[in-house]
Amino acid sequence: MTTTHVKRAFKYRFYPTDAQAAELSRTFGCVRKVYNMALQARSEAWTLRQERVDYNATSAMLTGWKKTGELSYLSEVSSVPLQQALRHLQGAFTNFWQKRAKYPTFKSRKKSRRSAEYTSSAFRFRDGRLTLAKMDQPLGIVWSRPLPQGAAPSTVTVSQDSAGRWFVSLLCEDRPSVPAPVNPAVGVDVGVTSLVTLSTGEKITNPRYGRKDRERLARAQRELSRKVKGSANREKARLRVARVHARIADRRRDFLHKLTTRLVRENQTVVIEDLTVRNMLRSRTLARAISDAGWTEMRSMLEYKARWYGRDLVTVDRWFPSSKLCSACGATAAKMPLNVREWACACGAQHDRDVNAARNILAAGLAVTACGDGVRPQRSTPGGQSSVKQETSRPQRSRAAAQP
Repeated sequence: MTTTHVKRAFKYRFYPTDAQAAELSRTFGCVRKVYNMALQARSEAWTLRQERVDYNATSAMLTGWKKTGELSYLSEVSSVPLQQALRHLQGAFTNFWQKRAKYPTFKSRKKSRRSAEYTSSAFRFRDGRLTLAKMDQPLGIVWSRPLPQGAAPSTVTVSQDSAGRWFVSLLCEDRPSVPAPVNPAVGVDVGVTSLVTLSTGEKITNPRYGRKDRERLARAQRELSRKVKGSANREKARLRVARVHARIADRRRDFLHKLTTRLVRENQTVVIEDLTVRNMLRSRTLARAISDAGWTEMRSMLEYKARWYGRDLVTVDRWFPSSKLCSACGATAAKMPLNVREWACACGAQHDRDVNAARNILAAGLAVTACGDGVRPQRSTPGGQSSVKQETSRPQRSRAAAQP
């Protein structure tokens, strides 16, 4: 089965020379400065004069800033990443106006992501060698996987994480192909002990990478707390803590990529629960385990991979009683505490809690794809939302495009 062309980002690690690292560090600082100045200008214009400033106006401001003596250093780096920072700010305001995100915030020197985006006019890609603007030599990229045949990157994003590692991400047009699905549909129930339980009865154990490295992380954090603030030794200790966090995140992300790719490749329809992970993290007993599981990251991967491969992703409302509902007769148990892992229904059916929930999630998802309704009447959710919704791989018009 072959899908249409999609945009995919291919991320690689690279090792810059001292001159390249210095140039990129200057670019990161200028990008942060321009973003913050434009955000301040837009905020003041609206607060003081009720005037809405757009990208074109901030672009003109950038030209004026470069001509001042105080900000003349902005001309020393490539202008493309600075313009892209203004476009990103425009996108942040668009998301805020359409109530998809909070009001944009200023970028912090220590906490914000260090990155710069280059469009095709600011880099050269030939024979597997990538050279950025203002640089004489190509980047020393470790090509851990090949780019698609004949791929030509449209944008390049260079970043440095908190552990000091350098990465480059190339956005290319690709045409991913995937074999015919093995199963028509599968229900997925997420958990802590078993990361996912499938409606087929299969359970995939949660690797708990954060728990495995907890002792190493605690030791590194204790060493950091003993260092004098502002000292070189404290910076070294901070890097050691960041490397432990990076190791945990990398291993978790690798596991989730393999799991979600398998689910999408083997099934035409994947049904999951629409969990509010943010609210669940308020639990003092489960917050650490839920964070370590990476449920939100897993759902995000399922969403974009379903679009890539032409699969359907169906989400069941959070209020659907998947654990308390008997998948055999449809009866609902009065209570189902978390410590109950197996239970028996009055009809005689014996249930594993997670497998039963996965089967109910699958039934609800198939019901909505067939007739647009749930498997049985459910109470309405706050705001009047339906009990089940579907997120298909078909493209949808954005709100901005739908407005006149």
